[in-house]
Amino acid sequence: MRTEIVRRHLLASLAVGAFALPAMAQDNPLTIAVFTKNNTNPAYEAARLAVDRVAADAGAKTVHYVPETPDDVDQQRVLIDAMLAGEQPDLVVFVPVHDTKMEPDLEKMTAAGLPVVSIVNRIKGNVVAHVGSDDVAVGQAAADTLFASIGDSGRVLAVAGTPAAVTSRQRVEGYEAAVAAHPGIESLEIIAGMYQKEPAYAETLAALERHPEIDAIWTANDVMAYGVIEALKETGREARVSGTNGLDQAIQLIKSGEMVASVDFSSFKMACIGTQAGLRHLAGQEVPADISIPVAVITIDNVAEFDVPLKERACPAWEDVVQP
Repeated sequence: MRTEIVRRHLLASLAVGAFALPAMAQDNPLTIAVFTKNNTNPAYEAARLAVDRVAADAGAKTVHYVPETPDDVDQQRVLIDAMLAGEQPDLVVFVPVHDTKMEPDLEKMTAAGLPVVSIVNRIKGNVVAHVGSDDVAVGQAAADTLFASIGDSGRVLAVAGTPAAVTSRQRVEGYEAAVAAHPGIESLEIIAGMYQKEPAYAETLAALERHPEIDAIWTANDVMAYGVIEALKETGREARVSGTNGLDQAIQLIKSGEMVASVDFSSFKMACIGTQAGLRHLAGQEVPADISIPVAVITIDNVAEFDVPLKERACPAWEDVVQP
């Protein structure tokens, strides 16, 4: 009965181009459970903000589940079990901390009858939709732009993310494709920055000792780029740096010239569209199984377009991302 009521109200809201539910639904609002990977990466703070914003427009409430230890499989598993043991939500927005190890946990949620939308990190299983981006293209676009900044010739260090993260593996694949396409580029090595600032800082310091000459440093996300820049400053070294995510601090670093580029791999936009996809599913509407957010490279030439704090950015409209 509740499912049918929710469906009717959501259909009525969709008909007028908004997700706000009529007042009669507010006494028993639908609940969206949100699983993200950590509290340390601003990209996931942005994702949580996006879900909250779309949920609020729908008269829904959100419950957030975040591992205390960043990207911890066991802790995310415990959080899923706790959610399943309690009052279950109407919808799950899911960023798995590992693309294969969390598959049994996805099966638990879907076996319990919960519709699940995965965002950012793809996972095999019965999801309503996956909203992400082409990470190979992301890694390659960042590398191409970085290489161009040194005249397509020079020595480059790469800083990958968490080895278990499919996004990192695919971005590195894109980086390696760019290296292969630029004969003048010497890839010195690929180090693991674990998608965090401090590990990237420490690993970069060690790499700077091993390599007396580095012209550019490619990183798989902005947070690691911050650690790289700190290591360069501490050692008095200079190198061009690129990142990914288009975070607020990265935008300012591009404006100041301390970063060459970042890629707008926007977990904020993915969470916006993913939550909308879940609400449309609850309304009985069909949604694409795979939704890709276009890749955009942010440089000094277009940084003004992105110079808006994440908390003030607007969610993209469904029809602007998902074509009929």
